[in-house]
Amino acid sequence: METTISIEQVSKSFGKKPVLNDIDLRIEKGRIYGFIGPSGAGKTTLVNMIVGMEKPDSGEIHVLGQKMPDLGILQKIGYMAQSDALYMQLTGKENLKFFASLYKMGNAERNERIAYAAGLVNLQDDLNKKVSAYSGGMKRRLSLAIALIQDPEILILDEPTVGIDPELRFSIWNELLRLKNEEGKTIIVTTHVMDEAEKCDTVAMIREGKILAGGSPQALKEMYNAEDLNEVFLKAGRETK
Repeated sequence: METTISIEQVSKSFGKKPVLNDIDLRIEKGRIYGFIGPSGAGKTTLVNMIVGMEKPDSGEIHVLGQKMPDLGILQKIGYMAQSDALYMQLTGKENLKFFASLYKMGNAERNERIAYAAGLVNLQDDLNKKVSAYSGGMKRRLSLAIALIQDPEILILDEPTVGIDPELRFSIWNELLRLKNEEGKTIIVTTHVMDEAEKCDTVAMIREGKILAGGSPQALKEMYNAEDLNEVFLKAGRETK
C-alpha cells in the first residue's frame, strides 16, 4: 500500500524533558490511525511534528513524499488541534469563511464546502451566532468543520470528540469512516477513549514518549490475549517496564 506519512527515528525533548523517543511509523493511504495514550504521553507533540508545527530534534518526517515542515503540503492537511483556535468575536460562518479563504477555491466551491462542513457537525442553525456565545462542544464541532473545509487528503484530529455528545460523536465517526472508504482519505485521530480506538484500522499505543505496541485492534487483542484495548495497554505497559 502507498505510504502517506513516514516517521523515522524521531525524538523530541523540551528542555531536559524527553517527550518522544525514537519513534518509527508508516502510515498508509486510506486508513484510520489511532494514537492512543494518556495525557502527556507525547501524542500531541507527534501530530504537531507531522503537521510541521514542531521540528524533531533527530529523525525525519515525510508527508506525501515531502520532508516536513513544508508549507505546500499544509494545503493538503486538515488539522484540528486539541485546543480550539477560533476567532471569538466572529460568527461561526465568518470563521469558516476566513479559514476557507486560506485555500485555493472559487466562491461556489467555498460555499459548498462551508455548507457541507457545517452540516456534518450540526451547526447550521448556529452559524450566525458569535463564537464567544458557543458552548465548549460547539467550539469543538466548529474546529472539526474548519479541519474539513478544504477537502484535505490527510485529516489529523487531536482529541476530536472531547465535549461532544454521544449521538453527534457517532455521526462524526460514521463520516470519518465514509471519508476513508469512499474518498481514500488518510486520517489520524488521537484519543484516550478506547471504544473510539476500536474503530481505527491501526493503533499505536504511546506512553512516556514511546510506542508500546502497534497493529490492528483485533491483532493487538489476540497478541496480548486481552478482552479489550484497555487490557492490551495495561499488559503492554507492564512488558516494557
